Amino acid sequence: QVHLVESGGGLVAAGGSLTLSCAASGRSFSFDNRAMGWFRQAPGKEREFVGGMSRGAYYTGYADFVQGRFTISKNNVKNTMELQMNSLKPEDTAVYSCAAANNYRSLSEGELDYWGQGTQVTVSS
Repeated sequence: QVHLVESGGGLVAAGGSLTLSCAASGRSFSFDNRAMGWFRQAPGKEREFVGGMSRGAYYTGYADFVQGRFTISKNNVKNTMELQMNSLKPEDTAVYSCAAANNYRSLSEGELDYWGQGTQVTVSS
């Protein structure tokens, strides 16, 4: 059984920064063996892809709305993935979840193998 657990959410003023972390547990699960990424869902809206890394982190891609404000990285020692978010806007308010898929295309299209419960990010204006 694989579990993805997010942390680091909270309340921040517009223009501020937050770093989310995703920890994985489960026998034989490795960030290197999966495409990993982040999704978000705001109240009343569809879940949307934020960004992600291919297997082995050879490629990292982001949704257009990110506009260079977010950075996804991996910590192999801690076996975690992070989402550094800068210049946050009120429209970034959502529940952010990490997810794993077989490959980057599947990840970006929402064809997920595993995903976490999410952490709330609220950006005040």
